[in-house]
Amino acid sequence: MSPFFSNKKLIVLLASIIVLVALIGFSIKQQTKMTWAEEFVHDTVGWFQQIFNRPAQYVAGFFETIEDIENTYKENRALKANLDNYASVVQENQQVKQENHELKKELHLLNDPSLHDYTKHPALVIARSYDNWNQMITINKGAQDGIKSGMAVITPDGFVGKVTKVSQFTSNVMLVTDSSNDNQIASMIQDKKQNIYGMIEGYDPKKNVLSFNKVPVKSKIKKGQTVVTSGLGGVFPRGLVIGKVKDVKTDQYGLTKNVEVTPSAKINDLTNVIVVERHATTVKGG
Repeated sequence: MSPFFSNKKLIVLLASIIVLVALIGFSIKQQTKMTWAEEFVHDTVGWFQQIFNRPAQYVAGFFETIEDIENTYKENRALKANLDNYASVVQENQQVKQENHELKKELHLLNDPSLHDYTKHPALVIARSYDNWNQMITINKGAQDGIKSGMAVITPDGFVGKVTKVSQFTSNVMLVTDSSNDNQIASMIQDKKQNIYGMIEGYDPKKNVLSFNKVPVKSKIKKGQTVVTSGLGGVFPRGLVIGKVKDVKTDQYGLTKNVEVTPSAKINDLTNVIVVERHATTVKGG
């Protein structure tokens, strides 16, 4: 082979390399500017991306919204459960405070020096049965505990009633609000000058007042005065608070006064009571 042809191949190779380098340089220089074919492909792909991307975003957002709603529902349910528990705790706390308050008053009454001559039997109300004519509770103390018929039953607020029937372990108590004829309680209003005596012998459920009758017509009675047991019956202790005077009227014959008395004890809310056993057989001072 002649040297010319060998040099010709070398020249072609070098020329090709130069052209290739020039094209690469031109391409690098023009990379920010696309050809019409590149622009067509780029716009077409972008258009399809826009068509499919938005629905995909909406679908993804829809499922995210459902998940948020579900999470919100779960949180709301948990908060409601906590709120219910909170309300229950508040109610239990209030009940405990009330019971604690009642027990403190009962303890104070048990240590009351004015009742030192009497034996006091704390009892729990375990049943209640009442209507317009007969109101009665059952307590968890009976003959085995020294309970006898006729004993007075009280709370720290005032007189509740008297024991009527006694079994070995339980007893029935007729409430002061019982309107039967045999439910009469010797009572009095303590006045600075003299005591005013009468009988508790009736109850008006509409007004929630006891009837303090057989009071001398000349007696001067004022609203707000305290009515207590007189002790003249020989069974109840003297001075057990029954209630406060609400109203005073003269009877239709003008011979005595009829006094309306609001009970001091919470008759409709009885849980703990005290049965008072009287030892003294005589009453001092009236």
